Amino acid sequence: MTEVAAGHVLTGQSRPDLDRGLSVANVVLFGAWLAAGLLFTAYSLYSDISQSGTPARTFLPFLLLGVALLIALGFEFVNGFHDTANAVATVIYTNSLPPNTAVIWSGFWNFLGVLFSTGAVAFGIVSVLPVDLILQVGSSAGFAMVFALLIAAIVWNLGTWYFGLPSSSSHTLIGSIIGVGVANQLMRMGNATSGVDWSQAQKIGYSLLLSPLVGFTCAAILLLVSKHAIPNAALYRAPAGNTPPPWWIRGLLVLTCTGVSFAHGSNDGQKGMGLIMLILIGTVPTAYALNRAMPEEAVTQFATVAASARESLSAMIRDEAAPADARAALADYVRTQTLNDATLPALAAVAGDIAYQVKSYGTFAKLPADAVQNVRNDMYLASESIRLMKKNGDPKFTDEAIRNLDELQKLLNASTKFIPTWVKIAVAVALGLGTMIGWRRIVVTVGEKIGKRHLTYAQGGAAELVAMGTILAADNYGLPVSTTHVLSSGVAGTMAANGSGLQWDTVKNLLMTWVLTLPAAILLSGVLYFLFYNLF
Repeated sequence: MTEVAAGHVLTGQSRPDLDRGLSVANVVLFGAWLAAGLLFTAYSLYSDISQSGTPARTFLPFLLLGVALLIALGFEFVNGFHDTANAVATVIYTNSLPPNTAVIWSGFWNFLGVLFSTGAVAFGIVSVLPVDLILQVGSSAGFAMVFALLIAAIVWNLGTWYFGLPSSSSHTLIGSIIGVGVANQLMRMGNATSGVDWSQAQKIGYSLLLSPLVGFTCAAILLLVSKHAIPNAALYRAPAGNTPPPWWIRGLLVLTCTGVSFAHGSNDGQKGMGLIMLILIGTVPTAYALNRAMPEEAVTQFATVAASARESLSAMIRDEAAPADARAALADYVRTQTLNDATLPALAAVAGDIAYQVKSYGTFAKLPADAVQNVRNDMYLASESIRLMKKNGDPKFTDEAIRNLDELQKLLNASTKFIPTWVKIAVAVALGLGTMIGWRRIVVTVGEKIGKRHLTYAQGGAAELVAMGTILAADNYGLPVSTTHVLSSGVAGTMAANGSGLQWDTVKNLLMTWVLTLPAAILLSGVLYFLFYNLF
């Protein structure tokens, strides 16, 4: 891979001053926020573990927990400065905001985006992982998985950032997850096709592959439509020197920058959250495997709904007896998505066991420490089995069974798919602070090296509006999309629609990077998983 070639001298360009560093006050503020974030994370973790009564039999798991959390937050930090250009390049190159003001503003809205995220993307990412590693995330293989996929993603992100290439952090993380899954399956069974939820990976892969096409096409169309709908020549001219645009254009561009930053935080921040929750569940299940904040009345309702779901399933079962190991039967179904005579009896048995356990202890907080992980695994398998059965339309449930299973799945997800507030805050701080450093390399590529002419106000606004809308829409559907792909291809689309021309050396480098990201991440994470698995 070669560094992006020096840019064409852009027509009408007065290059913004990108070399001015942060002021002393900003550096002090950065350090204070970083220290506060780390201290808050450590205090919250200590408080939760203390309240849960987790026994400290040995120091090693907590050491691994600390290292894993630092690596996970490090991934979000690198993600921040790697992807900052997607939000700030347009406002910088249209003189709407000074560079340092732009990155601080973007960091603030990335921070808010993480805080107000739904969590759907977080668990969409997790569901791609191999079932056996999710169920045994606290084992040596679980730690090897987390370390391998996060370090692989960080290494690839840093490499592409060094060469000024806007690659996708989402694309990289998905590749890393697939690499771990394939390596795990090859090492254990010699069959690489069942280590990953390929249907979920395919769904996510489509969203990542389509995002550049959406960005290019929609941004180009939006620019052409705006030329007819808003025939204001000032919108379609390059900035004159360092003069800011008219106030209303400037406001629009700052608004789109804000929207992309918020959307990026909302979508990308969740990827780290899902992995952090896996780390916490595996290391301190007593504190994090189940949602201890659920009120007692909700837990009582849980037991009732689980019992009703079991009765509905039992009514559909003919003569099949529950398998000796119901959990293994459900794990096999989730892994292969192949229904057999043991699947429904296994689901009924697991639902009944969950109802009994929850009813016996009254609240999740009273579950014995050695039972928490097993109950959580039963809930995860039951929820995933119900999701896959409904998606595949097999078996054909009665209306009553569908109602009971929908309600059970809702409560199962509320019990297991939750994100503590401190995790959101920690990721928000890491991503927000990450946007404030290291942004210059990729900003130059997006602002100067995609088109042959200087970015106009309308081009910047069109690319940002499309990126913002695409990411927010994907966030609502729980799909991880690439901010980088949407924004970079959006800028290219506006250049093509405007007849500004494209710098094909840069375009080829970007396409090569996007093509290589998946196989490179798969290979890197697979090798690292093999090494860490044997080390641990």
